[in-house]
Amino acid sequence: MAMRASDQRESVKMALDTLRGNKLRSGLTILGIVIGVMSVITISSVINGLNSSVSNMVAQFGTNVLWVFRFPVIGVRPTSEMLARKQMTYDDMTALGELPHVVAASASLQYTNYQFNAGSTVAKFGQRKADNVSLEGDTPSNAVVYDKVISSGRFFTQDDQDRAADVTVLGYDTEHDLFDNVDPIGKEVVIAGRTFTVIGVFEKQKTAFGGGKNPNDSYAYFPLATFHKLHPEILDYWISAKFDDQKNKELVTDEIREVLRRRRKVRNELPDNFAIFSSDSITKLWNQITGSLFLLMFGLSALGLMVGGVGVMNVMLVSVTERTREIGVRKAIGATKNTILLQFTVEAIVLCAVGGVIGIALGSIIALALTFIISSQVSLIWIAVAFLCSCGIGLIFGIYPAWKAANLNPIEALRYE
Repeated sequence: MAMRASDQRESVKMALDTLRGNKLRSGLTILGIVIGVMSVITISSVINGLNSSVSNMVAQFGTNVLWVFRFPVIGVRPTSEMLARKQMTYDDMTALGELPHVVAASASLQYTNYQFNAGSTVAKFGQRKADNVSLEGDTPSNAVVYDKVISSGRFFTQDDQDRAADVTVLGYDTEHDLFDNVDPIGKEVVIAGRTFTVIGVFEKQKTAFGGGKNPNDSYAYFPLATFHKLHPEILDYWISAKFDDQKNKELVTDEIREVLRRRRKVRNELPDNFAIFSSDSITKLWNQITGSLFLLMFGLSALGLMVGGVGVMNVMLVSVTERTREIGVRKAIGATKNTILLQFTVEAIVLCAVGGVIGIALGSIIALALTFIISSQVSLIWIAVAFLCSCGIGLIFGIYPAWKAANLNPIEALRYE
């Protein structure tokens, strides 16, 4: 027989009154629930924030771009065979730029400290200087491939490349350190002992994880021919190819592979002696890392919720014992098994729900505080999941005490002292 709505409301009211009457015991009981839910909110917020930052970082690499290098550099430790491979060449870049679906191709050379992800060159303008500057040589098509935004001035042209002109485009931090509020366009800077004219400045780039500076803002960029005058020993080209449409990605990849195997004289039975990859490689690597973080999150939260659930069951069993006579009186005046079952089940669910709300509040506060250190975004989906999980724990661990209370013999319950 279905329970009347008035009975349900009365059961909920009695459950809340009981919880209010035992504030200290209820508070200690839900501590595990609070810790578990707080862990879910905090860790999920950090992961969401980092995912957003990684997405922004990947977007900075340009859309529809494939990268070619002599060995893979994302998520792979190069073997001695990879390190000994023949380097890519400028002519390889030219050949890829002629493919039908390739909009533009670029070749780049870098002089930087890859181990510390920072440059080792000093740039000077008058009495001011910028430390830890990385140097990069690019073709004029680089700005097209990577959709780079120039905040002032211009990027170098094919004429600059042909003349090996002593010009440079500065990254945001390099320009800020050297010029502060002075217009840099047309000014001369000294980099690695040579004088260059500043013709442009790049827009500030977003940081990968929300804090600190982006290493790409501490760069000085040159035409390839100009870069060769600074570091003629560096010939390890990084080739980038921008294709027309995402649907052609596989086709373009196959065409690039075919062209490079032919140019590098790779026999049919041998594997590629180069690597083709895209921003998807970064996304896949990051997903592997966040997968481990999610496992950690579920482990910590599950442990807290289980501890909280056991505590709830224990307290509810004690509550049933303490209120045996009350249960007997209620049954004697007409309360059904369903009424008693609902009352004690609701008590357990409300107890855990309160713990969930407190955990959500504390986790959100911690997540907001973390935004000053790293990227962090509170997710409404994870708030809902955490709250439902806390209520589910109350239901699961509250059923047995509620069933025990509902099945008490009213005669024996009335005699209980």
